Amino acid sequence: MSHISLRRLALAGLTALLPVIASAATPFVFNGKTFTDQKAYVDSGARCTTVQPSALEQLLLAAKEQSFAAQEAAKGRDVYLPTGGVIPVYWHVITNTSGQGAPTTTQINNQIAVLNAAYASGGFSFNLVQTTTTANNSWYTCTGGTCESEMKNALRQGGPGTLNIYSNNMAGGLLGWATFPSSYASQPKLDGVVILYSSVPGGTAAPYNLGDTGTHEVGHWLGLYHTFQGGCNGSGDSVSDTAAERSPAYGCPTGRNSCRNKPGLDPITNFMDYTDDSCMNTFSAGQNTRMNAQFVQYRSTP
Repeated sequence: MSHISLRRLALAGLTALLPVIASAATPFVFNGKTFTDQKAYVDSGARCTTVQPSALEQLLLAAKEQSFAAQEAAKGRDVYLPTGGVIPVYWHVITNTSGQGAPTTTQINNQIAVLNAAYASGGFSFNLVQTTTTANNSWYTCTGGTCESEMKNALRQGGPGTLNIYSNNMAGGLLGWATFPSSYASQPKLDGVVILYSSVPGGTAAPYNLGDTGTHEVGHWLGLYHTFQGGCNGSGDSVSDTAAERSPAYGCPTGRNSCRNKPGLDPITNFMDYTDDSCMNTFSAGQNTRMNAQFVQYRSTP
């Protein structure tokens, strides 16, 4: 048999395998919505819909923060000291009119415990002040927009340093979103964190049901960007001790190195990546420093 015939047979064999390879992806079903696989879910943006700043906005915010730090230093105050503080929490349970979608009291308390464990290294702790329950079909599946404004205007409590958590059954496979400290002054009533109710510890939103959606979104509320912010270029997440990351990770891909021209492996165990809850366990020292500085600048009561 000629080399050409052998080559044709080999190509035919590969072609026959293609449908098998193409069908190898495992569908990822999350909260009633089906994605091609988990990567498709992560790429869809549903993992976290917090509105991230553009590169220019990030630079402008950084300049503002550096100026504030310099002004405080002139007064003898170091905004970067890890002083932390106790953050009062108001939890707003949103159910439908049939009463579905309410985390149990134990699950809510366990979520607060998850936050306290995650943020202890930065000096922050969380004190649950009150839990409210509201039945509203529109708010129950809210993914932002008018329903978010109505919900938060009706329910939000406290000032800039008070954390308001809203749990609902957001549509579209979404997991959560948050507001940044820098937006409080212009939109105080929208301030807070919204999470899928089944993402709390013991919920049904596997592999995101150990409470770290809450940890991730509170990280944004305290001023952290995603670890993959800006990809392999620019100022990244504005934290020097988190390695650059080209794109969000998913699952728990040990040894991932998506920015080979930059030092360090991808920070897949960091709470501000997109890995599974079982993989997340870390805030870096630099992130703790940034959260403290952001809290002093934007969330401390004058």
